[in-house]
Amino acid sequence: MTNDPNDHTFQKRSVSLHGHKTSVSLEKAFWKVLEEVALSKNISLSQLIKEVDENRHGNLASALRLYALGHLTIAK
Repeated sequence: MTNDPNDHTFQKRSVSLHGHKTSVSLEKAFWKVLEEVALSKNISLSQLIKEVDENRHGNLASALRLYALGHLTIAK
């Protein structure tokens, strides 16, 4: 991903899913990838998170990490 030491720190973000707010903590590097994916799909980060949430098995943070890793694998 990156050699920036700040990318390894956690960042918590709030999102509204199914009418209620929840928060997700991910390493900054994963947030960067998810933001890039949302931009490439011409949707908001919130919309991307909703899409991942609708198709996930397990917790949301893990699903988002796996989604980001899958995008990086396809991009190579």
